[in-house]
Amino acid sequence: MMQNKKAAMSALESMLFISGEPLDVKSAAGALDADRKDVLELLEELKSEYDEKQGGIRIRRINDSFQLVTPAENNVFIEKLCTPVRVKRLSQAALEVLAIIAYQQPVTRGEIDSIRGIKSERVIDNLLNKDLIKVTGRSDAIGRPYTYGTTDQFLMKFGFSSIKDLPDLDNFDEDRQTRFTADQLEGAVHETDHQTQEEYSEEQDYEDQ
Repeated sequence: MMQNKKAAMSALESMLFISGEPLDVKSAAGALDADRKDVLELLEELKSEYDEKQGGIRIRRINDSFQLVTPAENNVFIEKLCTPVRVKRLSQAALEVLAIIAYQQPVTRGEIDSIRGIKSERVIDNLLNKDLIKVTGRSDAIGRPYTYGTTDQFLMKFGFSSIKDLPDLDNFDEDRQTRFTADQLEGAVHETDHQTQEEYSEEQDYEDQ
């Protein structure tokens, strides 16, 4: 562990404040010239301190990154202060595709189309452009199609710390799972912090087919 723990935690807090975007452990460790494991422990400790304080600022972990956010219960006040707040939402089609990818990743476009019963190429392209999904590799199936998975941006926008935080589907039959997951993702946006309130929408309806 670093000799001056208090100074290191102070530096990490400053970096979190300045960065705006999620601060990854590797970059923080590089800035402090410290071991990544030690920095991760300090960030977790700092997160716990913010949680215990129950103040207006919290620290959220997103895989191996950390970010300063505001608690969901303060959204109503922040929205009043920042009125008008422009809220854009993902279309139902985009939510369905995103839910399928989130739960089935790595998954191919053909597999997504099969589950939805409709082509999803344009929706996938839009989700890629929004950095909510990414190409994770190629399938061993004929033609070696691309496989897709979610990104850290997806976790940040929907208030998840990791993909393990997705709702459990064990209690839902297959016919209801796609609709359930899409509804869950849409609901998650409204329950998370203010920094994730700006959602995305498809520009044209025909792109959501």
